[in-house]
Amino acid sequence: MSSDSQLYLGSALAIHEPECVRWYALQTRARHEKVVGLRLNGRGMITFLPVVKEVHRWWDRRRVVELPMFSSYLFVRLAMTSEERIRVCRVDGILGFVGFRGQGTPIPDEQIEAVQRLTLQDVGCTTHPFLKVGQRVRIRGGSLNGIEGVLTSQNGHRNLVVSVNAIQRSLAINLKGYEIEPV
Repeated sequence: MSSDSQLYLGSALAIHEPECVRWYALQTRARHEKVVGLRLNGRGMITFLPVVKEVHRWWDRRRVVELPMFSSYLFVRLAMTSEERIRVCRVDGILGFVGFRGQGTPIPDEQIEAVQRLTLQDVGCTTHPFLKVGQRVRIRGGSLNGIEGVLTSQNGHRNLVVSVNAIQRSLAINLKGYEIEPV
């Protein structure tokens, strides 16, 4: 694996690159996210696979396992050219780019950075149904300062929902102890 490529398992790495390089979501075959990420990394591409840790129990043992946060999705950072698209689509396990007619919709850096920060902080987020309506808010102060999302309320608890629009997936975190402001 080259020093330029990295499979981000829930972490971020600052890289200086041209403006035409953007994040795109890829849909993968079920339970192929990690292997597809490794295959893309082997081709020198930058990927991001957000993961969550879960305790799985068997009759004789328990084990902490890392599972993809968004089942069947992986993110890749590239300059979208026809050559790059073909290079990505030839990787076994990829169903295609997420977007209109499979062309791939660029994902704003802010959305990916928010997911990266949430996974780095290990704040215990959970997946949440995708929301199209609701008030957007921003966290003020603390380790999550500046993260924006949609404010929701469940059973009297306030939550912030951070969404990745292209794949229609969201994460929810409890806002207890955080101050928020409208965007």
